[in-house]
Amino acid sequence: MAARKRKRGGVSESIKSNKKAKITENAGGGAAENEYVIPTPVSQGKWKNKERVLVFSSRGINFRTRHLMHDLRTLMPHSKADTKMDRKDKLFVINEVCEIKNCNKCIYFEAKKKQDLYMWLANCPQGPSAKFLVQNIHTLAELKMTGNCLRGSRPLLSFDSTFDEQPHYALLKELFIQIFSTPQYHPKSQPFVDHVFTFTVVDNRIWFRNYQIIEEDASLVEIGPRFVLNLIKIFQGSFGGPTLYENAHYQSPNMHRRMLRLSTASKFREKQQMKELQKQKTEKTVVLVDSTEDVFQTPAEKPLQTETIPPKPKRNIRRKDKAFKRQRKMRQRL
Repeated sequence: MAARKRKRGGVSESIKSNKKAKITENAGGGAAENEYVIPTPVSQGKWKNKERVLVFSSRGINFRTRHLMHDLRTLMPHSKADTKMDRKDKLFVINEVCEIKNCNKCIYFEAKKKQDLYMWLANCPQGPSAKFLVQNIHTLAELKMTGNCLRGSRPLLSFDSTFDEQPHYALLKELFIQIFSTPQYHPKSQPFVDHVFTFTVVDNRIWFRNYQIIEEDASLVEIGPRFVLNLIKIFQGSFGGPTLYENAHYQSPNMHRRMLRLSTASKFREKQQMKELQKQKTEKTVVLVDSTEDVFQTPAEKPLQTETIPPKPKRNIRRKDKAFKRQRKMRQRL
């Protein structure tokens, strides 16, 4: 008997027949027929918005960054992974990696000095792209929250009102929507909405939180992860190009650590000065005066002066009308 040929993408008749299970019950001579039908998949629509996000990092990241990257991949079913990129390579190489992986969005974690973490959000290859400094990272395993959401479910995105007031925040809002929102009818996604991604602007930074929606009273319970994004620059191209916006409130981690060292040094210097002043106050200075100390003290010798120019002769001025001494005596006798 020849094998039955099955069309690509179609369903054979034997499989179709197994999707129905009929159970016949005989009660009181009458035949009651109960039919159980296996439900079809809920996501019957067509996957049109084919957004794919490449999530990877550079070499030199620590364990907390690696766990954060794994958590983002878990929360985003439309994401893809790749091997770590060498730090010596240029960032423009990421556009080629995204093209090979068939991805049009990218989240790239860049580690520097094994303690500073930077995050790039880019639309490949046209742009724009934004560079952030990631601070206050807390992963899913670290938080141990009570909430739990379905793996692969689609999230709601909640934004602060500040994102609609300023133009650079409006650009970031659109970038966040295209990257973090799971496309509808994605093959790896679930047709449920049970958690919320919140983006809030506080203290010139963007705070990311993930909350679960509880069905009973529609309250929110935080799941994690959580982190804070400090915006540095927004570029027109993908991983480079003209600068569209530069954050004036941004302070580099090197400068921040330098200011901390200077403040610590000034405190230490002030403490040492106070110790010296207290030491001088506690010490009693006794000056002993000897009354016979100046007895044998001789005056200093005057330096000898040699005259090289002869003195001027004195002028002998005699009065012509003055009488001689002999004449004056004769006058006195008379």
